[in-house]
Amino acid sequence: MLTNDTPATNLAVKDLERAKKFYEGTLGWKLIDQQADQVAIFEAGRSKIVVYVSEFAGSNKATAMTFSLGDRLESEVDALVEKGVTFEHYDMSGMTREGEIHSGWGMKSAWFKDPDGNIISLMDV
Repeated sequence: MLTNDTPATNLAVKDLERAKKFYEGTLGWKLIDQQADQVAIFEAGRSKIVVYVSEFAGSNKATAMTFSLGDRLESEVDALVEKGVTFEHYDMSGMTREGEIHSGWGMKSAWFKDPDGNIISLMDV
């Protein structure tokens, strides 16, 4: 069935050009395809991310995508801060925060939003 297939992540945006600038320029994703002014497909690692225009962009209040970075978490967070990315800070039971990174439950995490409010998580696991 779908056991050996790699799924793509879908991210809804309101402004495709603004999203492309963020994903390519800030996050360094590679644009591999574009379909008119409605869909852009990026590659990050071995994953594909389908960014598409939707009237529902920004309505998801939960994490949309997670990157497992291992011991690179701190350096990646620092690099994104240098590029102007603002990280989210959450009050969660069992977690503490030092700078941009939350610790607890046996892991470290940091979250930021893209220009349309999609929440992206970075973790050390």
